[in-house]
Amino acid sequence: MLDPKLGDALLAATCPVPIADTPTVLLGHGSGGRLTAKLIEETMLPAFRNPLLEPLEDAAILAPAAGRIALTTDSYVVTPIFFPGGDIGELAVNGTVNDLVVSGARPLALSLAFILEEGFPLADLERVVASVKRAAERARVRIATGDTKVVGRGSADKVFINTSGVGVVPEGREVSARRVREGDAILVSGTIGDHGVAILSCREGLAFGGDLASDTAPLGDLVESLLAACPTVHAMRDPTRGGVAATVVEIASREKVGIELDEELLPVRDVVRGACEMLGLDPLLVANEGKLVAFVPEKDAAIALAAMRAHPLGRGAARIGRVTREHPGVVWTRTPIGGARILELPYAEMLPRIC
Repeated sequence: MLDPKLGDALLAATCPVPIADTPTVLLGHGSGGRLTAKLIEETMLPAFRNPLLEPLEDAAILAPAAGRIALTTDSYVVTPIFFPGGDIGELAVNGTVNDLVVSGARPLALSLAFILEEGFPLADLERVVASVKRAAERARVRIATGDTKVVGRGSADKVFINTSGVGVVPEGREVSARRVREGDAILVSGTIGDHGVAILSCREGLAFGGDLASDTAPLGDLVESLLAACPTVHAMRDPTRGGVAATVVEIASREKVGIELDEELLPVRDVVRGACEMLGLDPLLVANEGKLVAFVPEKDAAIALAAMRAHPLGRGAARIGRVTREHPGVVWTRTPIGGARILELPYAEMLPRIC
């Protein structure tokens, strides 16, 4: 076996800069060797150290919890990786946590897998890791297991992240699109389109003015406050890629209900509305990363709306429509001039790589 000290001497002798101190990601960081161990011990563990992760076993062992298990996974490929209001690390945590909480689950733990492009600055990786740490602490969820792979230059774009989340749905709690009923009020927790327009402005160098920023945020506390005040909530979704439109169209199609939205009631910031008008985008189709859409029995709609508005992440909550008997499977919007239009999804993604 090669003496570790001799190995270090050989590495230093073959590279003008000691390879262990390189400022960028090398293929060796994903080799499973000493560089991988150095990356884990110096970058990952200090940020995420907790009893679930620290043994560094092949699988994290979680104790059984009362209730039903919720499991979700998502991958994040947003570009640019740093944007107004957040970055890919925060987005990865919030996105997965939000998929759990809008299903009625309380998050327990996340997995965290990085795919790094050779040459990615280690300083940027440390910045992303720090962001993941802050977001996980804010959402009160632990990073239980993880993985790091490195691919050659041009085989990826800087960094991709996959996160899976596990949570528990308390007994007696049932939140599902299957429970949506005729007459349900449709509520949204705040302004729509902020994330997608913020990413677009940053990517294309467009200056729309104002304090335009992504709305990425963990929705767990907001959901718990909403369900405590209004346990009769039928369904919730976080309207990310595809925006509010994708959420309501999917539910209308699968559950065979009609959905009517009132465009005058949609909460849209002026800067987002202006940007959408300039670019020919529909705010209903633009992504959000810190909002939820709730379907609530009409009799409880005012209570649910008040509960949302009492929370910092729900101050801009609004009632935007209702579930109808007419036109099952169809979503239509009432326009400001009294007309109507059928809401359809675009054939392909309008804004790629926004999450």
